[in-house]
Amino acid sequence: MLQSCSVNSEIVYHKDAASTSFMDIDIREFMSEMMAMTPDSLKQKEFGEMDKLPTTWTSMYDFSKKEGKLKTENPDSIRIMKKIFMKSTKENNKLAGFSFKMEHFSPEDYLVLKSFTKTEKVPLDQNIYNNWDGKTLTIDTENFNLKSIEESIRSKTSKEESEKIAGMMVMFFKKIGTTLKFENPIQSISGKHDWIKQIDDHSIKIDYDLKAIYEKDTQLKNADKKIIIVTK
Repeated sequence: MLQSCSVNSEIVYHKDAASTSFMDIDIREFMSEMMAMTPDSLKQKEFGEMDKLPTTWTSMYDFSKKEGKLKTENPDSIRIMKKIFMKSTKENNKLAGFSFKMEHFSPEDYLVLKSFTKTEKVPLDQNIYNNWDGKTLTIDTENFNLKSIEESIRSKTSKEESEKIAGMMVMFFKKIGTTLKFENPIQSISGKHDWIKQIDDHSIKIDYDLKAIYEKDTQLKNADKKIIIVTK
């Protein structure tokens, strides 16, 4: 199970201060290693639950309703659930990964999402919470972590397993990266961080150093707390 999951995210920043984000979690290697080690583990409840995810984009609201698991009547939560989409990827009828999409979230939507995710664990790229006003993005590099992905995995496992997961995270993920795309061209970037690089006039790439996240004594050459990207 060593380094067998990859996570790719993309956040598109719109001119109207909203953003749309995508996340793909590739678990092909993980699943084949699980099968080889403990074939019965794939019959466990958690994997059964994951297997139920449709292979076409389905809103969290529709999926929860269909499964009889809609726990809220709060109109704000329901509005958010209708804007979060999920799907699974299958290869040869076997689970190969998941994708999540958050469609055109406004700053107000993100506030609702913060309280919503206190009870509903959704794998999110923490960078979605960076402040974007339609022209300037302020990246808080303290958000360069995997908390929401960890919590999402933990919420689907037993207490014992979730304690094991904490120690395994660095081994569990092979590659994690986030691309930030802007509708308008980038005018300036202030602040530096080892994991951030500009790809072109409209995009920035963040490649996480997993070792540095989990081994606190890793020294980064550039690690400014704030990176400010101004668009034209």
